[in-house]
Amino acid sequence: MRHTRRSVLTALAAVAGLTVFASAPAHAAVWQTSDQWGTWSTGGYTLYNNIWGSGAGSQTIWANSSSDWGVTANHPNTGGVKSYPNAKKVVNKRISQISSLTSSYNVTVPNSGAYNTSYDIWDSAYNHEIMLWVNQTGPVGPIGARQDTVSLGGHTWNVHRGSNGHNNVYSFLRTGNSTSGTINIKPILDWLKNTKGWIGDEVIGDVQFGYEITSSAGGLNFRTNSFSVSGG
Repeated sequence: MRHTRRSVLTALAAVAGLTVFASAPAHAAVWQTSDQWGTWSTGGYTLYNNIWGSGAGSQTIWANSSSDWGVTANHPNTGGVKSYPNAKKVVNKRISQISSLTSSYNVTVPNSGAYNTSYDIWDSAYNHEIMLWVNQTGPVGPIGARQDTVSLGGHTWNVHRGSNGHNNVYSFLRTGNSTSGTINIKPILDWLKNTKGWIGDEVIGDVQFGYEITSSAGGLNFRTNSFSVSGG
C-alpha cells in the first residue's frame, strides 16, 4: 500500500518458497518470486510483492498475466499491515481530463486471517490515497473517522477520512463483501473533488488492486481470477 525504503529480505522469507510452490497453480506459473520487493511488468500492468510492514513473515507472489495471479502469505497473527501484493495500472491524467475510468475484479480469498481486498488509487505526488475495500475479513479497519455513506460507481460505501502521517487517506468500505464486480471509479473521484472538496484536480497516477494483509498465520492463499482497468 505505502512506499517504503527497500530492506534486506529475511532468511524466513527466503526459505518460504518450499511451502508456496504447492499452493501455486498446478502448472508452473510464468513468473513467481518470494523477494520482498519483487516486481514483474506485463501487458501494461506491474505486479508487486510489496512486503512493507514490520513483523512480516513470508510471502510468494505468482502470475501468468496481470489478470491471473495470486499470493501465498504466512504472516504472524499480530497487528499492523504486513503487505500489499498488488497489480498496478498507471493512468497519469488529471481528474478533469478523465472521461471514464472503470475496473473489474474477480477473486478467491480465504475465510480466515485478517485482510482486506482493496483498490489503492494514488495521485501522482502520493499526497492522496483513495482506498476502495471490496471485502474484508478479521480485525482490520480503515484510517480515520467515518464521514458518510454514499452510493457511487455501482456500489454503496461507508467513507472514512484520515491521515497516516505521510498522506491523506480516503477509505471507501463496501457495505457488503464482494468477490467479483465492476467499479466505475470516475464518479468516486468526482465526488471527492467536486462534492466534498477534499482533493483538487489531482493527476491520478496509480490504480492498484490487491490484498492488504495483516495476518495469515499458517499460510493462506489469495487468488486474482481476473482484473482489468479500462479508460483513463
